[in-house]
Amino acid sequence: MEVFLPIAQVFVNPIEILLLSAIVGVLSGLFGVGGGFLMTPFLIFLGIPPAYAVANEANNILATSVSGSTTHYLKNTLDYKMGSMIVIGGVIGTSLGIYTFTYFKGIGKIDTVISLAYMYILAIIGTLMLVESLSEIDKAKRNITVKKKLHVHYWIHGLPLRMRFPKSKLYESIFTPIIIGLLVGFIAAIMGIGGAFILVPAMIYIIKMPTKLVPGTSLFVTIFVSVVVTFLHSFNYGSIDLLLVLMLVVGSIIGVQVGQKLGERIDSSGLRALLAILLLIVGIAIAYDTFFAEKIINETVKATSSDLNFFSQFIIDFSNEMPFFYGLFTIMFAIILGVGAAFIRRFISNFRKKLLVKS
Repeated sequence: MEVFLPIAQVFVNPIEILLLSAIVGVLSGLFGVGGGFLMTPFLIFLGIPPAYAVANEANNILATSVSGSTTHYLKNTLDYKMGSMIVIGGVIGTSLGIYTFTYFKGIGKIDTVISLAYMYILAIIGTLMLVESLSEIDKAKRNITVKKKLHVHYWIHGLPLRMRFPKSKLYESIFTPIIIGLLVGFIAAIMGIGGAFILVPAMIYIIKMPTKLVPGTSLFVTIFVSVVVTFLHSFNYGSIDLLLVLMLVVGSIIGVQVGQKLGERIDSSGLRALLAILLLIVGIAIAYDTFFAEKIINETVKATSSDLNFFSQFIIDFSNEMPFFYGLFTIMFAIILGVGAAFIRRFISNFRKKLLVKS
């Protein structure tokens, strides 16, 4: 069974997208990393043009980030002041990223740029994760404990204009989170990812935030960065497909919940090596498709006007005739899905607690 994506103008198998987004969601929940750097390549492998894969995965990340951030808001594990500083840099970085995206799209090289960016990023992340996980496994077998320095200072810690962040109990230059946010926003605009794989380590090791505040604050930042990325991609290129977003969000939210439950029961240190190997395999596959199978990638199945139903035609007309409001609608669509998922999860959790108390 195949469905037609009216914006991307290709046929896809919804079962494949739901399963892949759920699997990536499980990995995200299990290892605490964003799934954008895996899901976007998977969408490209399924025949969705890279420019559309980037935009729609950014909208998916918005929905899942809203869902996770709502949970942390209810638990009061967010540093809004620190997050706001990172968001300022993120907005600037996103604008620069969209400008770069527009330039390469204008010269017809954006698909190659996206593929190369993922190839290098996945190779670097996969290699670092593999080395780190193998080292942890080796130390665990030999019962070796390594004492790390409590405070490591870099050049970024010497920047001026320091500000107090009461929630995190830090006295930090405002330029530190802004620079980090700028880098995250730029990468998000080009690659359609949340940037958690950069943001989380940076908040822990550079900003030195308390670990319990890192996930919630990271999701808080990702919401605003994803909003800007989603709107600019939708307004400038009309590349957000609501049907594709719906399938991605449903699969991802379910998968994340399963992954978080698994993470509470099993030791993920050994599985991290498998994830690193998966990243390397995906990076190699992207390299192969980019340099040796480019003609195959470009052979997408286009639909004629007779293939369009009322809903598909409505999406196309809405996107073409009112791009500004369509961009706002895609943002609200993702936010509503994310908040709804968070409250459903909270309702189910409270219901289970009541059952346990009664039993």
